[in-house]
Amino acid sequence: MFRPTSIRSLSLAIVAAISNVAPATAREPVGLRYDEIPEGAYAVVAEVRARPGKESELRQATVPLVAKVRAEPNNLLYFLQEDREAPGHFVFYEIFVSKADFEAHNASPHVQAWFAKLPALADGGVKAVRMEILGNQSVRSNEPSMEPSR
Repeated sequence: MFRPTSIRSLSLAIVAAISNVAPATAREPVGLRYDEIPEGAYAVVAEVRARPGKESELRQATVPLVAKVRAEPNNLLYFLQEDREAPGHFVFYEIFVSKADFEAHNASPHVQAWFAKLPALADGGVKAVRMEILGNQSVRSNEPSMEPSR
């Protein structure tokens, strides 16, 4: 059963997990910083569930997408996760430069080939929530401060 609140909760957990928390050993920052994500970037949280007994097959069909999607020219971030308590329940967190880039991603040969496998492997289709990214740009001096006045 699709639960919008579970996707929202997972989205918040993902954001917390990839925030600027210092690792156990100091290293140079790697990857894209939040304030480098362009305004208007297109984010998607999607989920797909395996048919009973098809968890392994769906996993095998899905994991190869990670490297291919991350290599797409306007993909900024792509995470694939599997629910630890419900194997075969996969959640994707994706950010593209624009909606057009997301649509091009969905039309790509590797994603189309994956979509073609879903009727046999997935319990229903992909459920996607298209998200607007908030709070990733630096606060401008003319915007009201979120800090309490003293």
